[in-house]
Amino acid sequence: MIFRRALIRLTLTYTVVQLLLFGGFALGIYGYVTGTFDLDSGERNSTSITTAEQGFANLRVGLIVGYSILVILLPLSSYLMARTALIPIRRSYDLQQSFVEGASHEFRSPLSVIQGELELGLSRSRTPAEYRAAMATSLDAVGSLIRLTNDLLLLTRDDPSELEATFERVLLTDIVDSAVGVRASAGRDISVTAHEPLWVIGSAELLGRAAANVLDNAIKFTASDKPIRITVRRKGKFVQLIIEDHGVGLTPAEIDHAFDRFWRAPDARATPGHGLGLSLVKQICAAHHGHVSLQSKPGEGTTVMLTIPAFAL
Repeated sequence: MIFRRALIRLTLTYTVVQLLLFGGFALGIYGYVTGTFDLDSGERNSTSITTAEQGFANLRVGLIVGYSILVILLPLSSYLMARTALIPIRRSYDLQQSFVEGASHEFRSPLSVIQGELELGLSRSRTPAEYRAAMATSLDAVGSLIRLTNDLLLLTRDDPSELEATFERVLLTDIVDSAVGVRASAGRDISVTAHEPLWVIGSAELLGRAAANVLDNAIKFTASDKPIRITVRRKGKFVQLIIEDHGVGLTPAEIDHAFDRFWRAPDARATPGHGLGLSLVKQICAAHHGHVSLQSKPGEGTTVMLTIPAFAL
């Protein structure tokens, strides 16, 4: 309804503006022709006057007919121009609506957990152990809210220059080792291959977040007895971080949506998460003038490759 009204208003505006412009142009032509004849006519006779008046009449008829045709055609062309002008706005609006709906849904779940635990704790007297369990559950939900809020703040950054002002030389191999070290206690088979120290220009915090997000996905969707392989290598003027798992994998249709905000594969909806991980990875890579790619097959696993420009020593 909003865009229908906007389309009508924009069509009317385009039509009126074009009709005024063409009307002014037609009057200008008519005034110029008649004015030029009056200035150039030194001696007049009845024949020349009759010929001139006939020419003026033909000109008036032609201008009126042409303008009448424009009155019929211009609304159609204005409608097409208005629709074209509204396409990117409509796309942006739909994305914003989807983002708001997804964010609202993701906020609702942890808030419901916190509310439920608080109501349960106030419903009757409980033992200290029960209160501690309720507080621990609520604290986990608060942590989820904090992570979600931080993710949303990162996704809404529009000014890359503000972010680039914080960039510095970063050893990517150290970032990968740190991300793996934090998760080493899980007892997973995670190996890292890096034949040389590789440097990039960027934010250690954001690049660490990107590596951690991809690694967490690999851990969540790979059986505990299956290996996860990480490779850091130089490829021309770029450094590539490749994380390969042997998990459930994705279908081609799911790969098309893998980087959409709040999208989760049907098999992944039972696992913790908000569907923002790969969206953040994509945005972080873009902020570092790089890109991310994903290859996957159902039942065989997934390979995610982050490509970042290398720092020239």
